[in-house]
Amino acid sequence: MLDYINTPIFGVGISILAFTISSYIARRTKIMLLNPLLVGMIIVVGILLAFDIDYETYNLGGQMITFFLGPATVVLAVPLYKQRALLKGNLIPILVGIVVGSAAGIIFVVLAGRLLGLDRLLIASLVPRSTTTPIAMEISTLLDGNPALTAIFVSVMGISGYMFGEKLLKLFGVNHPIARGIAIGTTSHAVGTAKAMELGEVEGAMSSLAISVAGIVTVLMVPGVLWLLNII
Repeated sequence: MLDYINTPIFGVGISILAFTISSYIARRTKIMLLNPLLVGMIIVVGILLAFDIDYETYNLGGQMITFFLGPATVVLAVPLYKQRALLKGNLIPILVGIVVGSAAGIIFVVLAGRLLGLDRLLIASLVPRSTTTPIAMEISTLLDGNPALTAIFVSVMGISGYMFGEKLLKLFGVNHPIARGIAIGTTSHAVGTAKAMELGEVEGAMSSLAISVAGIVTVLMVPGVLWLLNII
C-alpha cells in the first residue's frame, strides 16, 4: 500500500475518484454550491488529512494533471472557431473589453492589497488569479509569488464565476451574449467558461477567447506589476 501511495498513480487516482464522486453528487442534487470542483477538492483534502499524506506525495500525480491543463485549454478554440464570423465583425470592442477588464483586475488587486496591508507574497500570488491555472502558476513564479497558493485563488475565482457569474450579469443588466462571455472568461477562466457554454455558443466562444487574451495581457503586465509592488 505504501509503495502505491508514493507513485504518481495515487495522485491521479484519487483526483479522478474525487471528481467522479463530486460530479455524481452535483448531477443528483442540482445544488449550486455542490460544484464538482469544490466538492472534489474537499474530498481530496479529506483523504490526505485522514491518512496523513503530505502534499508533495500527492503532487507526484497531481503535477501530471497540471501538465495536461495546458493542452486541454487549447480545445477551447473549437467553439471560438465556430463563431469566427462574429469575432471578425466585433474584434476591436471584444479585445478592448478583455484588455481593460484584465488590466483593471490586476491594478485593483495590487492597490487593494497594499491598502489592506497584505504582504508582497500574497499580492503576487493573487495577481494572476483570473487566468487559467497553467498560465497563472507561471506568472506567479515570475512575480516571486507562491504557485500553489495561486492555484487555490484560481480555483476560488473559477468556482465563484461558475456559481454566481450568471446571476451577477443579470443583476447588472448585462444581456448581450458577447459581453456576457467576455465578462465570465476574463474573470473566471476555464471553469467559468464551462458555465458560459451552458448559457450559449456565443457566450462560450467569447469566454474561450477571453481566457487566452487575459493570459497574454497579464503576462505583458508582469514588469509593471513588479514595479508597483516595489514602490508602493
